[in-house]
Amino acid sequence: MQSTSPPTPPPEALPAQTPAAAQIFTTLLSHGPLTRSEVAERTGLSAAAVTKAVRPLIGAGYLVEDVDDARRALGRPANPVRVDAGRALFVGIKATGDELIGVLTDLCCRIRVARHLPLTNQAPAAVLAAISELVRELLTEAEGFGVPVLGLGLAVSGDVDRLDGTVRYSPFLEWRGVALGELANTITGLPVTVENDVRALTVAEQWFGAGVGLSDFALVTVGAGIGCGLVVHGQVVAGAHGVAGEIGHVAIDPAGPMCRCGNRGCVEAIAADQAILARITETTGTAVTDSAHAVDLARRGFPGVREVYAAAGEAIGRGIATMANLFGPERVIISGEGLAAYDLFADQIRDTFAAYAFGSAAQCDVQTRPLPFEEWARGAAATAIQSFIRSDTHQQRTNGAAART
Repeated sequence: MQSTSPPTPPPEALPAQTPAAAQIFTTLLSHGPLTRSEVAERTGLSAAAVTKAVRPLIGAGYLVEDVDDARRALGRPANPVRVDAGRALFVGIKATGDELIGVLTDLCCRIRVARHLPLTNQAPAAVLAAISELVRELLTEAEGFGVPVLGLGLAVSGDVDRLDGTVRYSPFLEWRGVALGELANTITGLPVTVENDVRALTVAEQWFGAGVGLSDFALVTVGAGIGCGLVVHGQVVAGAHGVAGEIGHVAIDPAGPMCRCGNRGCVEAIAADQAILARITETTGTAVTDSAHAVDLARRGFPGVREVYAAAGEAIGRGIATMANLFGPERVIISGEGLAAYDLFADQIRDTFAAYAFGSAAQCDVQTRPLPFEEWARGAAATAIQSFIRSDTHQQRTNGAAART
């Protein structure tokens, strides 16, 4: 398979690759512009440590110090510092069972270009060829911005090992043991980060969305599957084996329908899109072809359809309550393509959550956040930005290339 570009020099690294520099840069990404003293207050670092870390970042053009006469204090000016969003670009790609969604973002993860590419073949070689084509197209778009593309993030459903970039199992792509990070690095020449799609979206929400400023929150996605990303003490949780927050596979009805995981009565077996369509077809005798058709039947009052959505809402509410009881998040953000039908099961989610959440867990702020599919690709780009910023993950994502030399 041909590479999208000739061999490239070693990837550009963020200056001052230290945990303190990464913390400061991330704080400015999510909360900036901030003065140095405000950065120190938010991070708990000393003023000297902030100054030491900020200086090379300004020198390399990643941070910009703005002159703000209104904020000048006696003595040394208290100028705000911000991330220069246009200093670098990143590519993010979300893979579904039938298409790739790609975005080109700036350093603040704002989408500059978005592209969709159909997938007609789910075999790894075919998907990699499509990734190569999409990356090549986005790199061509990037040339007009005049700044480098410093990383590629890939988001895939299922069991993903971010450390070595391997997709252990992806149900929608039907992959097992695919070394996606290494293969994508070979064909694109870019540093590659591979992450579970829900965790990638959680990173974007933590840094740039509804999770900014929260130490503990959860992102629940409803649609083709039921996913959950967890942030605990400011860190996205992957679990010891790369699997965490799988509320879609919490069994709530031992006599319920079979789940693709092999168990019965999982939340996903009741509330995922295909489960809803199958149940509507079974109970009504009417063949339902897609979610839009099902939603239309429900809103027109077709007998039995609303009851299926009500059961789905109860299942999701049970799953969220179980997660809240175990984890106690400040906020639960509900998103995903399934929100198109949210009015059909919102009451059941809310009421069931309230009934099963224990004690103060019921005080959790549950909110909805409709996000287009491009936001999932943006989440992939966010993981590439995260890898670029953090010295520990920067080392991880280069280990694969080093091992091959």
